[in-house]
Amino acid sequence: MKILHTSDLHLKQFEDERWDTLIKLLEIGKKEKVEIFVISGDLFDKEYIAEDLRPNLRKIFSNNVFNILLLPGNHDSESYKSGLYYGENVTVLNELTVPFDYKNISVWGIPYEPIGEKQVLEKLHSIKSELKPDKTNILIYHGELLDAFFSRKDFGEEGEERYMPVKLSYFRDLNLNYVLAGHFHSIFEVWQIDENKFFVYPSSPISIKKSELGIRKVNIFEVGEPPQEYPLDTPHFEQISIEFNPLEDSDPLEIVKKSLVNIHPQAQVCLEVKGYINSQSLGINERGLVEQINEVVSDQCYEVDYQFKDISVILEDELFKKFMKKLHLSDFNDDVKDYMKDLVIKSMMGVKK
Repeated sequence: MKILHTSDLHLKQFEDERWDTLIKLLEIGKKEKVEIFVISGDLFDKEYIAEDLRPNLRKIFSNNVFNILLLPGNHDSESYKSGLYYGENVTVLNELTVPFDYKNISVWGIPYEPIGEKQVLEKLHSIKSELKPDKTNILIYHGELLDAFFSRKDFGEEGEERYMPVKLSYFRDLNLNYVLAGHFHSIFEVWQIDENKFFVYPSSPISIKKSELGIRKVNIFEVGEPPQEYPLDTPHFEQISIEFNPLEDSDPLEIVKKSLVNIHPQAQVCLEVKGYINSQSLGINERGLVEQINEVVSDQCYEVDYQFKDISVILEDELFKKFMKKLHLSDFNDDVKDYMKDLVIKSMMGVKK
């Protein structure tokens, strides 16, 4: 039996990029012949959005060949009140003590609440006796794994607050084969709780913030096997950093163009442009070069961070030329030479101010 596990779509409006990503995930579910499709929280970015989108969700959630399981997350915890209809074969896991039973598995959901470690642990142990040994038991969870070394930006726009924190040790004496988690956006990550027991974050299936870099993933796995990452063809951010070196015979504009070759068609590039230029030898000043770069990158870059500087006044200085000649003849390795060159440039920039 195959399960598709995703989370944190943060839907905002009908037929935008996030909505299109959900459509694509449902198509993947059909293609991969999954029997259960799990969204581990934060399907919606805000609770009121569920009211706007629910009629359209009914259409795409119905007539699928798999069961869809939804868990309330911290962004949409009030979106799943009793009696609301999200479509055929859609189950909202609103109560921890009421699992979704299907064939030889039981899927339990712990809906998000603003509670701490102790309360989460108590809730988990409240179902310990209900986790039957003859079943594959799966927990759907939305919150923060304290064992992991994450920064706050990995969880989206959440600030410093803790969100239903847990530790891997909380699950070791529970008969849970999988913890299919949500809330962590940045990367696909799996932890082994014990033999044949796994905790997994699938990452957001579409980049929500610029910190969510690289091709996005979902978790598609056969029950009884470890979680498996499944790369997606969805919008995502890529970070590219280039550095101009005025002491090399290279065209800055060509450097920019080469850096954008073979970029994924769904990538939104955050380009960082560092280093130095010699406007005298290039025949163009900082403003002119920025204008040329903007023309080249306009279709591929989400943003460009210009950090490069024109240091022609230093590069044409006779003292600097003598220094570079001696440095070139020295026995230092390239890293040391680069460090010394940068140190001298920065020192002379301070003097030339």
